[in-house]
Amino acid sequence: MYEMAANLVLIIHFAFILFVTLGAFLFFASTKIMFIHFPALIWGSYIMFTHSACPLTHLENWFLHKANLATYSDGFIQHYIMPIVYPVNLTNDLQIYLGTILIALNVLVYGFILNRKRSN
Repeated sequence: MYEMAANLVLIIHFAFILFVTLGAFLFFASTKIMFIHFPALIWGSYIMFTHSACPLTHLENWFLHKANLATYSDGFIQHYIMPIVYPVNLTNDLQIYLGTILIALNVLVYGFILNRKRSN
């Protein structure tokens, strides 16, 4: 049961990261998405720039511990995403770089959206 809960948190955590990274594109489907995405973007940026662990990481580790499975001490991105994307350990500089890219990508998308809105 706890292992299944840990896996569910893992899926939710990954979906949240995708939403933070690419959620601005959902604006084309519904303009109200910005009211959900913008706070998520701020939260994701905060976690990246402060080198903090997301509460979902702690929740997943709690479920893993309850299931007598191995937990991890680093954050979700460092544990699951970074080994896939980058073969080397995550450094503070790289984390700042990724956070900057996250904000820049979303500024570009929202800038494009606002520019199209003004044109109409």
